[in-house]
Amino acid sequence: MSTALRDKNLENLDGQEYDVLIVGGGINGAVSAAALAGKGVRVALVDRGDFASGVSSNSSNLAWGGIKYLESREFLLVNKLCRSRNELMRAYPATVKEIRFFTTIQRGFRFWSFFVFLGSVLYWLMGRCKTRAPRYLSPRAIKKLEPEINTSNAAGGLEYSDCYLYDNDARFVFSFIRRALDLGCVAANYVSLDEAQPRDGGWDCRLRDCESQQSYALRAKVVINACGPWVDAMNTMIGVETEYRHLFSKGIHLIVDRVTDSRRVLTFFASDGRLFFLIPMGPKTCIGTTDTAVSDPAVGVTAEDRQFVLDNVNELIDLREPIRPEDVIAERVGVRPLAVTGSQGATDWVQLSRKHEIEINEGLSQISIFGGKLTDCLNVGEEIVAAVESLGITLPKPKASWYGEPRGSVKALFMQQASQLGLDEMTDPGSSEPLSERFWRRYGEAAFQLLDRIRERPESVELLIEHAEYTRCEIELTARREMVVRLEDFMRRRSKIEQVVRVEDIRSAPGLAEASRILFGAQAEERLEEYLSALF
Repeated sequence: MSTALRDKNLENLDGQEYDVLIVGGGINGAVSAAALAGKGVRVALVDRGDFASGVSSNSSNLAWGGIKYLESREFLLVNKLCRSRNELMRAYPATVKEIRFFTTIQRGFRFWSFFVFLGSVLYWLMGRCKTRAPRYLSPRAIKKLEPEINTSNAAGGLEYSDCYLYDNDARFVFSFIRRALDLGCVAANYVSLDEAQPRDGGWDCRLRDCESQQSYALRAKVVINACGPWVDAMNTMIGVETEYRHLFSKGIHLIVDRVTDSRRVLTFFASDGRLFFLIPMGPKTCIGTTDTAVSDPAVGVTAEDRQFVLDNVNELIDLREPIRPEDVIAERVGVRPLAVTGSQGATDWVQLSRKHEIEINEGLSQISIFGGKLTDCLNVGEEIVAAVESLGITLPKPKASWYGEPRGSVKALFMQQASQLGLDEMTDPGSSEPLSERFWRRYGEAAFQLLDRIRERPESVELLIEHAEYTRCEIELTARREMVVRLEDFMRRRSKIEQVVRVEDIRSAPGLAEASRILFGAQAEERLEEYLSALF
């Protein structure tokens, strides 16, 4: 059952002392846990919801170097993000992939189109030329290469490269949680930090299992606040004052059936001046985003948000029929937590950057992580290690590796065994890639367990949910390794099924009940009903 690992970890939390307690299981908390566990630090991580259930599962799925920050002359930030993007490409070749961005500049834009192209050349150079070179495009060339783009008001354009996540963002975040677990971290989702009192150079903490309501006591030498948009609220609760705080920008994306056959990210500047994307997602397209100032991190998609995105895509793309609200398959919404100092305001909202800040309170042995973005995650991990060490925590394994896919020789062995098994011949005809590539990217070395299962039961390679590329044996592996507490955890975050399959198709899927049985055993009907009630 999927809760067995979580139950064991809850036992290991109660009454124990850890070097570090991390609160928050988004990208910042996940990389912090993996980096610290990789150095041999005794670390625990909890999240009051599921891992990556907030901002980290509502991004554009891009790992980009921040070309937009060239306009605000944040050259050091762009340089840092490009280096991190390049390292992600190197360390995760099956997951973080280069993709071309196709940008159209309209007449009357605040910069001459060729000047924007020169900016892309600078961006490429700052990225150490690790991607394909950019090129300038005339309106005629744009129309020839991408006929769907409306060029009636185009002044010119450009094509350049950045990166995207082949799977969803939440899946990428969980890969760090899983790495942390493998390195000795004790982690549990749906666990709230209800109380934390500083005492004798450390913290006495009271945790609560949000499922059973059972309480646990824990002692930590250092507490890391990685609560994303809720960092400020958590600091207030535990009595920590900080120099930095958050402002919030709401962004939404809509997922629809594929708009164009392009395998590029089509990029424009929306009516509010912000970059606007059409991102390919196999047979679907992700479009957005908005940039709306909000005061509370708990946000939803409004009719105005939805119409803004639809108006922009319908204006910028020549479509036979305009995209309507009823054409939307799924929606992604979250806030960008923007780190600012106490006196800093939001006079130029669109220009505020996603630069992260790590604030250390030496007197209380507490660390807060403000802002940040997925591209910068490896830098956050390394900086947290340095911050924890500065607070007197010893690093038993200073040279340990904590991120990246397994060595190439391990992948070669997996591919050899997969070939001998005839795995790719078992791939469903409608799948977007061979099973061997999919299994390796999602599970790494754990994919060997899938091969063993298929040898035992060849029928375990069947797809349980139509249009969702997840086999029975994958769901069985998920139940053992991925701490799924609610069906939504699997449907929305460990996988992206809920993001690419229409709600009515999910509800009528014959295999949904079987997937719930595999994940939850005796609780299957209860969890299925809970999920369907929330979904509709």
